[in-house]
Amino acid sequence: MIIIKGKGVFSAVGIGKILFITKRDTEIKHKKSENFELERTRFKEAKASALKQLAELYEKALKEVGEEHAEIFEIHQMLLEDEDYNASVNELIELAQFTAEYAVRLASDRFAAMFSSMDDEYMKARASDIKDVSDRIIDNLLGRVSKLEDTDGRYIIFADDLTPSETVMLDKRKVLGFVTRFGSSNSHTSILARNMNIPAVIGAEGIDEAMNGKTAAVNGFTGTVYIDPDQETLKMISELAEAINKKKQLLEDLRGKENVTLDGTKIKLYANIGSPEDVESVLKNDADGIGLFRSEFLYLESDDFPSEETQFNAYKKVLESMGTKKVIIRTMDIGADKQIDYFGLSKEENPALGFRAIRICLAYPEIFRTQLRALLRASVYGNLGIMFPMITTFDEILEIKGIVNDVKSALYSEGIAYSDSIEYGIMIETPAAAIMSDVLVPEVDFFSVGTNDLIQYTLAADRQNPKLESFCDTHYEAVLRLIEYATSCAHKYGKWIGICGELGADTRLTERWLKMGIDELSVSPAFVLTVRDKIRKINLKH
Repeated sequence: MIIIKGKGVFSAVGIGKILFITKRDTEIKHKKSENFELERTRFKEAKASALKQLAELYEKALKEVGEEHAEIFEIHQMLLEDEDYNASVNELIELAQFTAEYAVRLASDRFAAMFSSMDDEYMKARASDIKDVSDRIIDNLLGRVSKLEDTDGRYIIFADDLTPSETVMLDKRKVLGFVTRFGSSNSHTSILARNMNIPAVIGAEGIDEAMNGKTAAVNGFTGTVYIDPDQETLKMISELAEAINKKKQLLEDLRGKENVTLDGTKIKLYANIGSPEDVESVLKNDADGIGLFRSEFLYLESDDFPSEETQFNAYKKVLESMGTKKVIIRTMDIGADKQIDYFGLSKEENPALGFRAIRICLAYPEIFRTQLRALLRASVYGNLGIMFPMITTFDEILEIKGIVNDVKSALYSEGIAYSDSIEYGIMIETPAAAIMSDVLVPEVDFFSVGTNDLIQYTLAADRQNPKLESFCDTHYEAVLRLIEYATSCAHKYGKWIGICGELGADTRLTERWLKMGIDELSVSPAFVLTVRDKIRKINLKH
């Protein structure tokens, strides 16, 4: 048995087979083969496997996100069947005697360059598609498994780290836990683990690819990972899992009960989600609504800017599923650690302080207008709130309101309905927004505190840097004072304020939030009943 220590970022346990996800190596070595028949057969079989995978992905996407979003997998199948593309690969195999994977890489580069040089925007977008399908063939040729879509069973994911794009593409039904060599407690992998209610350990520096397929036991309480655990360890983890399940059963008694303190103070308890599929967990865990829907998942999952119709269908699905319950959707928060190739953003020395979120939306208003049109159209299907991230100035709010009004006018002139009861709010996640709360609050309906970013900006400590975790004391008084000031400003103008960052689920702070006057807490779905339990044990008059 091998024991590896890291840092637990979600207190749960799990036992399962290891699936080590390696970074896709796009560099294919220049290599020749004397057996072109063998290479041609390898290409044919890898392409057949890719077509099967894409067909399955199409059916899965059709059920989960609708035809508009699933269409990309049909396009990829058509590209794989393109005569010119196939002829180019086979010529490189037969005439130049290249291996199948090198021939696919060269053909991919050629066709991508050809598409990129075209004037038509639709054809330009096919450049990234041809690269994607080619990478899929290369993965099949090299026997690489980069995503769970191609596996059977359930696994504990081992990786160096996972990007936001990789985490949203995982088939979450197949994940039993996460163990990463790098990362921080605020990384997207950690947040995803908390959303999924599964164990996660970061900073596990002893993991390597040789562990793929072995059995692992993960203790998210202690940050310990056991490779090929002995019987005593398996028994210990199993008993711990049983104790956790018993605690969950006790929490089940709180389902359907109010979030009210012993002295009668009520608070809204919402949930954070990252995609429409997470709504099931929100309802299962009995949240009052959705306090943060991270809309950037639509951009991270796409090979090009998601259309108005794609976004409309996703927002409509969530709103309809939640009925009359409040759904607050945050406009896209792209940039910083969430980079997307097709946005064409230039490299920045300090992206966390750079061109991101609302700054991109205001610089490229057509992208922003598309999202706002989709949101406004969807608003008639439920109880919608729209929230804008990374606000730092009063002028930004005025500019946003001007664009929103323009979009409303356009929809009205087109005879397209939208709700008149949408609440518009901003995120308090910069010290500037917190300090200027008294000036900003008259222009909005609510505040929502993004504690993850507010901590890093207030303490000047990058939350993605594991070396700075000790500096990011989540209970640091400076951060709490900023939140308290924003709360007083919100209440002075009769507006409500919530917390949608990770601190909302920290039950060590729940009583302080309530004494401060916080009106709403939005947490990962798995924490809803735990926080409700804490709220119901607090007496604010003592």
